[in-house]
Order: sequence, then structure tokens, then C-alpha cells
Amino acid sequence: MNPIYKVVDSMDWMTIVLFLSMVILALGKYLFQGRFLNFIILPFNNRYVVLHSKKGRLLNWFHIMLTLFQLINFSLFLFLVIQSFFGADEDPLLAFFVIMGVVVLFQLVKLALQLVKGYVFNTQSLIAELLFNKTSYLNYSSLIMFVANVVLIYIASSSKIVFYVAFILIVSINAIGFIKLLKNYQKAIVPNLFYFILYLCTLEIAPLVIVGTYLKD
Repeated sequence: MNPIYKVVDSMDWMTIVLFLSMVILALGKYLFQGRFLNFIILPFNNRYVVLHSKKGRLLNWFHIMLTLFQLINFSLFLFLVIQSFFGADEDPLLAFFVIMGVVVLFQLVKLALQLVKGYVFNTQSLIAELLFNKTSYLNYSSLIMFVANVVLIYIASSSKIVFYVAFILIVSINAIGFIKLLKNYQKAIVPNLFYFILYLCTLEIAPLVIVGTYLKD
């Protein structure tokens, strides 16, 4: 009987990435217990956004730590999606860092453009609150990404069902956030409706269309 060689990709680096993100989340919970308790019920109770949207907003350590947690798990989730649907890369670790670099750069550029637009149209306060609201729900959906990453790496590798369920939950959580945003900020949005529509078209819808077109091609 001839020996059969089976190449198994090392998951050590994925374990380290997941562990690092868990450490960040645990530190956030330990250092900011009150905020964490409000954050963990975010889709069901908007208390977290109401209480903290005007207190430091984007520049507080809890929000920064959650955003780091989101960036790590979002990048890993995208890596697993690309690996499963478009084929594995010869150097998975390098591919992950490239994806993470693109994700971080994309979000930083998008954030800078949003802040600049707020300054130009004198709507800095509104833009800051909208950004905090949107980012908070995106950070919350990263909890789903984390669970999906664990399942996809250790339990059901390349399971399409896991991808689809995770995607539906992520979209649902952010849709809830968007609906609550419209409800809570309707008085502020209505006088600035033109700027809000411009914001949606240029900085929310357009990037999705560009990315979708790229992936389709």
C-alpha cells in the first residue's frame, strides 16, 4: 500500500488571532463593565447608544477596543469566505494580513471622508453621532463573526450554511441599527436631509456597489 500524503494547513495562526481578539474583548468587559452590559443588549435596547453617543463618542477606549475586536474578526471572516468560495491561498497568513490591511485602510479612509464632509457642511455633531451609532452595531455584529469564525475553523470547515446564517444575522443586526438610527435622529436628519442622502449615496451605498461589482467580475 502506497502512503497517501495529505497536506493540512496549520491553524496555529488562526488560533492566535482568535485568542488575541478574545483578550481584547475580555479586557473591554473587565475595564468597562457598565458599558459592556449596556452594549451586550444593544439590538434589543438602545440604551448603550443613548448613554454614550455624546460621551467621548468614537474616542473612548471601550469603543476603540471593540472596534479592534471587530476589525480582527471581520478580516478573519472575510479570509474564510474568500478561501471557501474562491479557493485557498498559497500563503494563508500573508493573505489574512493583506485582507486586514485593506479592511483597516478602507474603514480609515471612509471615516476620514465622513468627518471631512461633516466639517465642510458644518454637521460635525450629527456625523459623529451617526458614526458612533453605526460603528456600535457593526462592532456588535462582530460577535457573530467571532462565533462563525470559531465554528468554521474548528467544527464545520467551509460550511456554506454557517456563512449564510452568519451573513443574515450580521445584516439583520446592522439593519436594526439603521432603523433605530432613523427613528432616534429623525429630528436631526430631517433639517439635514440633503446631506444625509448625500452621505448614504457617497459613503455607504457607493462602496458596497464597487466591492460587489469587483467580486462579481
